[in-house]
Amino acid sequence: MSLLTQIFGSRNQRLLKQYQKTVKAINALEPEFEKLSDAELQAKTPEFKERIAKGETLDDLLPEAFAVCREASKRVFKMRHFDVQLIGGMVLHYGKIAEMGTGEGKTLTATLPAYLNALSGKGVHIVTVNDYLAQRDAETMGKLYRWLGLSTGINLSQMEHSAKQEAYGSDITYGTNNEFGFDYLRDNMVFEARDRVQRGLNFGIVDEVDSILIDEARTPLIISGQAENHTDLYHKMNEVPPQLILQVGEETPDGKGKIEVPGDYTKDEKSHQVLLTEAGHEKAEAILTKMGLLPEGASLYDSANITLVHHLYAALRAFALYHKDQQYVVQNGEVVIVDEFTGRLMTGRRWSDGLHQAVEAKEGVKIQNENQTLASITFQNYFRMYGKLAGMTGTADTEAYEFQEIYGLETVVIPPNRPSQRKDRQDQVYKSAQEKYGAMLNDIRDCYERGQPVLVGTTSIENSELLAGILTKAKLPHNVLNAKQHAREAEIIAQAGSPKAITIATNMAGRGTDIVLGGNVEKQIQFIEANPDLGDAEKAAQAQSLRDGWQALHNEVVAAGGLHIIGTERHESRRVDNQLRGRSGRQGDPGSSRFYLSLDDPLLRIFAGDRVRAIMERLKMPEGEPIEAGIVTRSIESAQRKVEARNFDIRKQLLEYDDVANDQRKVIYQQRNELLEATDVSDMIQNLRHGVFTDLVREHVPEESVEEQWTVDKLQAQLAAEWHIDLPLVEMLEKESNVTDEDLLERVLAAADAQYQAKIDVVGKEAFGGFERNVMLQSVDSHWREHLAALDHLRQGIHLRGYAQKNPKQEYKREAFELFGQMLDMIKNDVIKMVMTVRIQSREEVEAAEAALAASHVENVHYQHADFNPNAAPEELLAPVAMPAGQENATVQMGVKVGRNDPCPCGSGKKFKACHGRLA
Repeated sequence: MSLLTQIFGSRNQRLLKQYQKTVKAINALEPEFEKLSDAELQAKTPEFKERIAKGETLDDLLPEAFAVCREASKRVFKMRHFDVQLIGGMVLHYGKIAEMGTGEGKTLTATLPAYLNALSGKGVHIVTVNDYLAQRDAETMGKLYRWLGLSTGINLSQMEHSAKQEAYGSDITYGTNNEFGFDYLRDNMVFEARDRVQRGLNFGIVDEVDSILIDEARTPLIISGQAENHTDLYHKMNEVPPQLILQVGEETPDGKGKIEVPGDYTKDEKSHQVLLTEAGHEKAEAILTKMGLLPEGASLYDSANITLVHHLYAALRAFALYHKDQQYVVQNGEVVIVDEFTGRLMTGRRWSDGLHQAVEAKEGVKIQNENQTLASITFQNYFRMYGKLAGMTGTADTEAYEFQEIYGLETVVIPPNRPSQRKDRQDQVYKSAQEKYGAMLNDIRDCYERGQPVLVGTTSIENSELLAGILTKAKLPHNVLNAKQHAREAEIIAQAGSPKAITIATNMAGRGTDIVLGGNVEKQIQFIEANPDLGDAEKAAQAQSLRDGWQALHNEVVAAGGLHIIGTERHESRRVDNQLRGRSGRQGDPGSSRFYLSLDDPLLRIFAGDRVRAIMERLKMPEGEPIEAGIVTRSIESAQRKVEARNFDIRKQLLEYDDVANDQRKVIYQQRNELLEATDVSDMIQNLRHGVFTDLVREHVPEESVEEQWTVDKLQAQLAAEWHIDLPLVEMLEKESNVTDEDLLERVLAAADAQYQAKIDVVGKEAFGGFERNVMLQSVDSHWREHLAALDHLRQGIHLRGYAQKNPKQEYKREAFELFGQMLDMIKNDVIKMVMTVRIQSREEVEAAEAALAASHVENVHYQHADFNPNAAPEELLAPVAMPAGQENATVQMGVKVGRNDPCPCGSGKKFKACHGRLA
């Protein structure tokens, strides 16, 4: 600690000192507000709104608003905010991250800044990690907000459109990060302004902020629609990996590494990649040739066979790296992803890049179609759009640098209400997994016999089921809490603090329910009250007996040492280990924790295994004897730091690439919103039309050129063929001697304006305006989709530019900018071509054409927050399957119903469904 820090205190201490002064001001108001009647206290809300309207700021109102909210909470919940919760509320209001330990009441803390900021009338979003927590918090805390005269909404997936609009119209809206992000993307795909659900992104409070802004930020949200069908190919490719042999060991340039068992592919667990060896390429080519997928003598890397390589690697990754009951489960004939951080099932989410289909083929379930990206955004870029963002979690300090670097969010560590009494014991490292499980079983049995509750944290469903099997054999009663037991979750966790309770959980992040020593009586009472078979008197009697018996149970557990936490292995992130430990020792309760490790654990095997194994062999440690030393714990923590730093680099690189797309996304979405809100688009159309025809004329008649350089005959032919404008330019040149290039341009623009006006005269400006708007929206959407696919392709190969001594990021920015310019030109040309060449017979047909365009949709839309694979390469994370290149928009005769299997009217020779009907 530096001398200055010793004198002035750290930044954290200085902030807490500053907030402590405001806490005193809030506490000074308490006696005055206690005397107010309910009606007088409730009248404070309209009074505050009025004062804001007159120019007072939210910061001016903070002490009074917090005092009102605290007093209301005492009356509604019989719960008074602690001083540390008031400090937490201030940290959130000032747009920072509050680190508050488990059991410190983060949910109640959030009511303070939510109430204060909702007074502005611009809306507050409270973001949680799952629908269960969003619903629970909205229902519980909604009572307080309603009492204070504010409205509360819940934003859940699969909700009715009108219900969503109502939820967003509320003063305070609870929902999940995925749903808020998807709503933003969906709002930028609508055809009518009234169909949008979100209003401005004013203030967001993110619960479990580390889980949402860091763990889930490595993969983008993607909305995708159906693309080409390769089902047969996945089934055939699934037969290849089992015929290939895994190579053990790899030669390294320094000569230290050597091949122990030669094989066809290598598996790098650290970077989560597989690579074919030279021998593997030859063997794969031979297998594919035999299967008839590769022509005799052809190479896998011929340009025509690139898709085969893509499918082969997808099948190989599915076979070697993705395992059932670890990365995914099979449920009701579908492959469902398991979120590695929370152990929850990610129903409806799919891995991108053909990986999900490869896993479906491996498991023998029905293969869903591949998708093309319709819209995508990363969580970093979504949450950075909020006017003010704040977050709360029990474990943010280890990632404080990243929060500051990427989101500009400062982390403030808030002291607990009562000092923690948890004893964190040193890790025990065993030689084999068998010895580790034996030691854990002895520890669990010892706790069980003493009546001490135990919570065992595992990193995968497979491990939790293995441990459950060991406990069943040992005849120890236990509960398993993992992704497969989703429905019973709250019930199990509520009782994890009862005497002799043994609970196994895949991961504790975001569980959101307190573990109270002696069992959570209130939860049990809720279950009794929800039981329809019991009468009111019986319910009251059972509730009272539970309350009476709880104190004795609580004292028994405290005497036994509180809740004991056992970690079955270290997670790659120190933060997740701290989350598990933090479940014990809430509000000054006693507790203890210990991690049991073996040299076979992934983290140790990859990063520190050889070093620790050498120590064990040198010390000639007997079977079942663990190493328990600070040096080992420190070595494991340094391995975790390495992984965290690597993951930070992946996220930062992902963000740098996505920033390019994000700038373009903002431009496109802003134009789209202007289109939706514009009552008259004729000025826009006129500017586009003049731009297109000026470019066309300048192609044949360059500025300030002599007549010999003009190709007027070609210009006349092009106007007639492509634009249906018959203009005798050649004759005009022959008759008039002193025609300039400007004269020609004026004639062409006048002819174009006249043709456009003739269409409006037939059907009226209003009807044609609606049609024009929809043409523009559809053109923007379809070209934006193709642009996203082009950016994905560009990103996948851009790293190779490094070999030419070029900076891949700069090259990506330059090429993405060029692609964007080309896309804007194509949109302009497509819109004007459609508007100028459409043939109209009647008003009814314009309305029919407008309806057809507005109803254009992409089939089989998926909402995907791709895989939470911590080790995928950054360019792979943002790479959904690309859509095939679309046909150029040609002259389409509107007003004629074309069947899906009829020839396309554009004259390409393809069926309508495979050409222009593909998007309609």
